[in-house]
Order: sequence, then C-alpha cells, then structure tokens
Amino acid sequence: MTATTINFVRHGKVHNPNHVLYERLPDFHLSEAGRRMAQATGRYLAANPQTNTAVAVYSSPLDRTRETADAILLELNRLRADRGQQRLQLLTDPRLIEARNEFRGKRIGHGDGALWRPENLRLVRNLWRPSWGESYRSIANRVQNFALEKVDEHPGEQIVVVTHESPIWSYRHMLETGRPEHNMLLRKTALASVTSITYDNATHDVLSITYADPAKGIA
Repeated sequence: MTATTINFVRHGKVHNPNHVLYERLPDFHLSEAGRRMAQATGRYLAANPQTNTAVAVYSSPLDRTRETADAILLELNRLRADRGQQRLQLLTDPRLIEARNEFRGKRIGHGDGALWRPENLRLVRNLWRPSWGESYRSIANRVQNFALEKVDEHPGEQIVVVTHESPIWSYRHMLETGRPEHNMLLRKTALASVTSITYDNATHDVLSITYADPAKGIA
C-alpha cells in the first residue's frame, strides 16, 4: 500500500491595522509577526523527517498565502540543496483561494463594525450555513477536488499546501463528520498551523488526520 500526505498550512498573521475583512482582496501581506510564524512553520516542516521530503509546494494565489509558502520553500530548499536535489518552485491553484464573503473590505466587529449594522443582519442569520458568502459545501468540494487530484499525481509522497482557515476546516470537517457545515467559532486552525491528511493511493480513503501548531506563542 502506498499513501500520500497533504500538509495543509494556514497562512501567517496579516498586517491589517484597520481590521477589515480582506477576503480575496489584493495587497494584504503578512505582518512582521506573520513572517515569523511562517518561518517557524518552515523550520518545523524542514526538521520533520517526513515533511522535509515534500516534493511540491502549492498555494492559494493570494499575497498572504504566497508569502507564507515562500518562507516554507526557503527552509525546504535549503535542505534540498544540502542533499543535491533540485529546488522546488511555488505552484498556485485557484481552488485553494479564500472563501467568498459579502463583507469583503468592510470593518468587522463591535461598535461601528459592519457585522452589527441592521441592514447586514440577514447575512449572519445562520452560522452553520453561511448566508454571507460561499457555502461550506462549495468550499469543501473544491478543496477535495484539488486534494484527490494531487493524491493521484504524487503517489507515496508528501506535499505542502498553503491556504486559508475556511478551506482547511470545511474540508477537514467534511472528512471527519460527513458534512462540511460547522460553527466557525469552533474551528481548530491556528495561524501557520499544519493539518496533515494522509490518503490511501488506491482507494482515496483517509488514513489519518493530524494537527500541529508550530507558530504557537508568536504574536
């Protein structure tokens, strides 16, 4: 039996002094703390004897995920150079992008935040089925389509995939419970965390799901 492991990494902390929901907007980059988070996760993946054999690094096309992936590639490629292996290049895929959200560009929170305005309450009437944007089913399905494609392309290998909280958790929740719908307040997907999913190459069955938080404590 051969198995492929996909290591789903959430991006690091974003520089967002105005506290807006940046969703798919361009020019939202990692903060200084976010860069340190990405570096910590890169070191974690390079130090692990399983993940440091990764043969590909994929990312959402957004700035914050690409920057996180670049930090990971720096660590993995340093190790690959020592081994005499070819450098890995970043590959992007639109299926890994952040979930669509009708609050994009708006300030979220108490006080003058858009979330609490009467005209927007219709968008948050059900936390389990997001009326504010893309459904959890749509998110999980596109991530699964990507994942199973890569399982077939990389039999018996490790890959790294840098994406966003909602895609990671919606997909994981679907694998573990049979449904992607969930309460977003109960997600376990810390910034720069690693959710590793291992698949049987012959059947696509999930053999294990593990979670690590290499950047814990970085603020």
